[in-house]
Amino acid sequence: MEEHVYPVQSEDDLLTIRHAVRAVSRQVDFPIVDQTRVVTAASELARNALIHGGGGSLHIQLLHEGGRIGVRLIVSDDGPGIDNLEGALTDGFSTGNGLGHGLGGARRLMHAFDVHTRKGGGTTVMAARWSTR
Repeated sequence: MEEHVYPVQSEDDLLTIRHAVRAVSRQVDFPIVDQTRVVTAASELARNALIHGGGGSLHIQLLHEGGRIGVRLIVSDDGPGIDNLEGALTDGFSTGNGLGHGLGGARRLMHAFDVHTRKGGGTTVMAARWSTR
């Protein structure tokens, strides 16, 4: 499995991540709409890791399974964890100044979505999208 790892430590890293995810989405021949979905999800997840988790990392993995091809994003941070995961996945829920579409919005954009969080132990989000071609 091909994997690329990027730091999530600054606003500049968020731009780098968007470009990297777009390039990988093109590599697997996602249509433009699916490219945009994956880039948007990556941007939201990385921004959450930066703002709420104090930074972390993004792993981009190319998936090949049963004749399908896809992209998996794994975003991890060592922040305080998510106190109310159910709430955080609900539209309109925000602990900051945002609109509250981050986690829930990213989940809707992807085919698979999983969150592991522990109070004081950080958060890891896995999100994957498969090619529809």
